[in-house]
Amino acid sequence: MDENNLLKKLEEAVPINELVELVRKMISVPSHWDVPTMEEEIVSELADYFNDVGLSFELQPIDKRRSNIIARVQGAGGGRSLALNGHLDTVPPYNMTIDPFGAVIENNRIYGRGAVDMKGPIAAMIMTLLAFKRTGIELKGDLIFTGVLAEETNSDGCETLIESGFRSDGAIVGEPSNREYAIAHRGLEWLEIEIIGKRAHGGIPEAGVNAIVNAAKFILRVQEKIVPRLKKLYHPHMGPSVMNFGRIEGGTQPSTVADRCIIQLDRRYIPVEKLEDVIKDYEDILRELSEEDPDFKWELRRMPSSIMKLYDHVPMETSPDHPLVHAVINSIEKITGVPPKMTTRRGWTDAAILNYYGKIPTVIYGPGDITRSHSSNEYITIEELWEGFKTYCLIAMDFCGVN
Repeated sequence: MDENNLLKKLEEAVPINELVELVRKMISVPSHWDVPTMEEEIVSELADYFNDVGLSFELQPIDKRRSNIIARVQGAGGGRSLALNGHLDTVPPYNMTIDPFGAVIENNRIYGRGAVDMKGPIAAMIMTLLAFKRTGIELKGDLIFTGVLAEETNSDGCETLIESGFRSDGAIVGEPSNREYAIAHRGLEWLEIEIIGKRAHGGIPEAGVNAIVNAAKFILRVQEKIVPRLKKLYHPHMGPSVMNFGRIEGGTQPSTVADRCIIQLDRRYIPVEKLEDVIKDYEDILRELSEEDPDFKWELRRMPSSIMKLYDHVPMETSPDHPLVHAVINSIEKITGVPPKMTTRRGWTDAAILNYYGKIPTVIYGPGDITRSHSSNEYITIEELWEGFKTYCLIAMDFCGVN
């Protein structure tokens, strides 16, 4: 049977309404860090669903309460295994203009927190496994769904997955990609610099040391010495190295010389740079300023929110010649009729953990538009879901092989 007929059988095995209802059910279950149970309930719902439809799965403990959930359709042997990976947590529903957990359908759009990031893509992945199980179309390699926790915070779900020894011949991380794909992205580090001054009355500023003024010196020196150099560091699959001053806070009131000023910055780096060198760049400037002025005092620290338990937010990169990359490109084009673009503008994802620490060739592809992620009216269209499901089916057949 040719590929088109196989795909038709897979489509017939999974009614689109079943896919839509799974997405709606997942959206209706809050799974963000402000919920006391965090992802416990969504994992429980998926476990019940897998039991109902007969998909074999296991729960992989993260801590005393929370678990990853891993489902598998066994291959016949002789083919490559493929993991479809997605995170079950979302950001909280701050300032949303819609019911975040209502999963309302309007104009063929499913609205709610997590609709596109990434409960919609996860549902398409699960339905891909279910379609192969229901049809009896046997892949040569295993097809695996890995539902992991806490990608929006410290990624301890994906850390635990890799630390457990889990491996596959390839992986797809289902972040929404708007018919594009990514084979690489930059590493990420958040740094906080505290400039320490001396408090004094604003009427006699010479009696103090103004931390805000010294913070300005640091910012200008970074703009002069680091930013121009970053513009010369470019990776064809990731784009340039970049940095951003994201937050500054200092002082207490206009009439008091500021004795503290906090600067927080975001640094995105490429593989030719090492994390320790990234941090050293800023330390060198701070030391330089201290040598110029003995009253220039400082502390630099990595922000806790950017530190994982075991790993770092390293860059990820998969060779453009890898068979999985070809499978993704070919499958997207067959379903959409348009050759997909490779994006170099991805934010950091769990793909780096799979790729760098797990040595698993990984591609980022998922249905939906990333610009709707974390938005006030987050949604995914039914057409995008169905397109994603069909694309995942083709990728699995291409990469794993059909028995």
